[in-house]
Amino acid sequence: MAEVEIHTGHDHGNDPFGQSVGILVGVIGILLSIVTILSHREHTAAVVRKTEANDQWAFYQAKKIRQHNEEIGASLLAALAPDPTKAAALSATLTQQAERYAKEADAIRKEAESWGSASERAEKRALRFDLGEGFLELGLVMSSLYFLSRRRFFVAFGALAAAVGTLIGTSALIPWLSP
Repeated sequence: MAEVEIHTGHDHGNDPFGQSVGILVGVIGILLSIVTILSHREHTAAVVRKTEANDQWAFYQAKKIRQHNEEIGASLLAALAPDPTKAAALSATLTQQAERYAKEADAIRKEAESWGSASERAEKRALRFDLGEGFLELGLVMSSLYFLSRRRFFVAFGALAAAVGTLIGTSALIPWLSP
């Protein structure tokens, strides 16, 4: 049986620039994976913070309902009580409870707003990671086109896109650049 040899045009030993491009593509791939993981983690953090904010807002609403119920109770007691002296003491207790619920609700509202702000900041950081990820993907694809076309333009454009993606992704890690 005769042997069949298939020759491909992939003689990498004769193309040192192609080897450099291969290394560049590998480095871009590593950067892309890092930025992608950071993006996913930041999106998850935003969801967790938003959930915590929602929980705090529900707690706030519960406190406000309790406050309102105490105020209604005090008002009804004052209006309908047959013995005003007994009603005054109980009404004072209900009013104190309503004031306590109002203070607690205010503290809970501040915490809910804080969680909401943290969620918004995380979403803005995640958006930067996503944008960086997009540019890195563009750089990876454009650089890889060199192997099909042997045109250095694709490598230059891909390296530029990857550099922009890296800068944008890195900017999300720097606290004073992040909103």
